[in-house]
Amino acid sequence: MELDDSILNKFGFIARGPKDAINIDPLQTGGKLTEDARRALVEWGDGYSVCDFCGGILDLIKKPPIEEFVHNALPAFLDTDAVRITHGARESKFAVMHSMGQEGDYVVLDELAHYSSFVAAQRARLNVKTVPHSGSPEYKTDVEAYATAIEEVISETGKAPALAQVTYPDGSYGNLADVKRISDICHSYDVPLMLNGAYSVGRMPIHAKKMGVDFVVGSGHKSMASSGPIGVLGVKEDYADIVFRKSPTHKVKEIELLGCTARGATVMTMIASFPEVVRRTQNWDNEVADARWFSAKLEDMGLIQMGDKPHNHDLMFFEAPVFYEISQTAKKGRYFLYKELKQRNIHGIKSGLTKYFKLSTFQVGRENLSYVADSFQEIIDKYQK
Repeated sequence: MELDDSILNKFGFIARGPKDAINIDPLQTGGKLTEDARRALVEWGDGYSVCDFCGGILDLIKKPPIEEFVHNALPAFLDTDAVRITHGARESKFAVMHSMGQEGDYVVLDELAHYSSFVAAQRARLNVKTVPHSGSPEYKTDVEAYATAIEEVISETGKAPALAQVTYPDGSYGNLADVKRISDICHSYDVPLMLNGAYSVGRMPIHAKKMGVDFVVGSGHKSMASSGPIGVLGVKEDYADIVFRKSPTHKVKEIELLGCTARGATVMTMIASFPEVVRRTQNWDNEVADARWFSAKLEDMGLIQMGDKPHNHDLMFFEAPVFYEISQTAKKGRYFLYKELKQRNIHGIKSGLTKYFKLSTFQVGRENLSYVADSFQEIIDKYQK
């Protein structure tokens, strides 16, 4: 194929349609850049821009202050001993699984774990034992069943799992499990525990040591107002030499990180947003209040919020029989809701979803949430008159 103008003209600058909309997509609400991060995106957007200042180890760059950020600020923020920047939460999880387990070992995952947790285990050639949840409508992870899962692995293999993980919150229903209890159970079998905080680190306070977790994973582009892909990995001192072991041939390069990870605009937008990210975690109680208020408004319309009640996180899953019923006769069918919301400058409910959908209220604000709730009611009234 010849790359002539008929092909090339399809590329170049492409405007992003919904960037100015009210966005209630859980993937987006915590990743929206701060104004300082938008400036950093332009300032540091050229290739591996921070490598102009690197002596060979990314996290030891002094100016810009990446070293201070990675080795002082982030450990304090996460309440953990050692931190590294990664390309995302899934890369963080894989680094831990691959370094802590040997081929054929087991890792224990909650059934509600993100698909990337399962794929990370598979890539690391580990087997998976799952911990069940209670099913509809609460979908609560059975905390005590971590003991059952661990004992099953011991019975089947003669040794304990290499690792256990809890998803906090789970990415479907926004439930927050009792991490401290899970930690106590896992540690009673000498099984280290990893917390997947892709939807919590950067949104709410996370204290790894107080929670009793050995590894904490965060997502910069989901929850730390960063340009992705970027993540964070916090590790307890006991395991730092294992996870961050160095190459025997390239002495300063850490094997699990393939030497260097997020460099350039990704890490610099995370740094630029960090002061605001820290401050907003201190406002978490108000975010929970907004989520509960919004949930109550939608339930008054006949929607059903699944998961924990009262809810303790901004990510929520709704069953919406009223919208599903409308979709059966609406001209646009199951796409009617997406199109109606788009006309009202609301983005985040996936196209084609009416019966079930999830959303996030994080950083949307009570005024905008009121507008979204009123819009849902307006759409119902329009089709039911």
